[in-house]
Amino acid sequence: MIEYENLTLLNAPFFNEYKTSFEKTLKSGWYILGENVRQFENEFASYCGVLDCIGVASGLDALVLSIEVFGFEPGSEIIVPSNTYIATIIAIIRCGMQPVLVEPDILTYNIDPNRIEDAITSKTVAIIPVHLYGKACDMDAILTISNNYGLRIIEDCSQSHGAKQNGRIVGTFGDCNAFSFYPTKNLGALGDAGAITTNDKDIASRIRTLRNYGSNVKYHNEVIGFNSRLDELQAGFLMVKLKHLDEINMHKRKLASIYFEELSDAVVKPYVDQNFFDVYHIFNIRHKERDSLKQFLLGQGIKTDIHYPISPARQIAMQKKLNNYNYPIAEEIHSTTLSLPISFFHGLEDIRFVINKVNMYFS
Repeated sequence: MIEYENLTLLNAPFFNEYKTSFEKTLKSGWYILGENVRQFENEFASYCGVLDCIGVASGLDALVLSIEVFGFEPGSEIIVPSNTYIATIIAIIRCGMQPVLVEPDILTYNIDPNRIEDAITSKTVAIIPVHLYGKACDMDAILTISNNYGLRIIEDCSQSHGAKQNGRIVGTFGDCNAFSFYPTKNLGALGDAGAITTNDKDIASRIRTLRNYGSNVKYHNEVIGFNSRLDELQAGFLMVKLKHLDEINMHKRKLASIYFEELSDAVVKPYVDQNFFDVYHIFNIRHKERDSLKQFLLGQGIKTDIHYPISPARQIAMQKKLNNYNYPIAEEIHSTTLSLPISFFHGLEDIRFVINKVNMYFS
């Protein structure tokens, strides 16, 4: 069986380093906001090339705090792609804002900059570009729009650790930028974890206050805050993984190159642009017979996944939250997309086996 993902195999190369980190943390007796968190924040900020990184409890919390820190007026509008993972939209709603969904580019699956201006109103305060599947959005175009209209940019980098546009890494374009370290990510923890990057020291300071009950000094609370702190154990594990992130990304790019070279043109493959450095958190193909293909591959001993089977606008939770449910491009993507195996533990022979079976289906 070719599994879609196996977290034991994915993390096996790092077990000894994890054990060393765990024992060090255990013996330290300091488990919340200690040296591991400070060191990881510094190392990840350095990796991204930003002034500051703030570790938080999850990717969703990273998004919530990134919105909360600006103190937008309740009911303000935030533009977000119509095919994002639901967490991006949940964060907007949780902060009392109104999500405004904009359709993606059918080639890249990222928000289409050409459609953003039509969605801007007097209530618009921010844009959240989501770097979906490991491909950076067209941030040059989005920054031009944000500058013209005075809008904040909050990047959702949850699937794009290390991805770049024109050599510039994601997490450096926005006013503040949210990362998830969910275990399946290219930079994954061993549980929930997240972080926010920024080049604004004032924003960083306020987020640090917000994540810790609104407090900078113990028992002195300046604002209504949250309990959202990256814990010492996860920070230690992430430091181990961060040393290998470039290796992980390059391995996945190698696997992707084989898909591109040998996979049947009967399916729509990810769009490639030489100005973008893709890290393939997900390698998705599209075909109108997606469900049939998925079942066929399972019968051939190959597990796949769908990211995502239901568009945000069609989720039951969104029925009273969104003003529009007509997003045909998002629906086209959600109804045809299929994610093929592309984990760090997969070898070249695994990918060629998958390719052979996909091609067999179309032959």
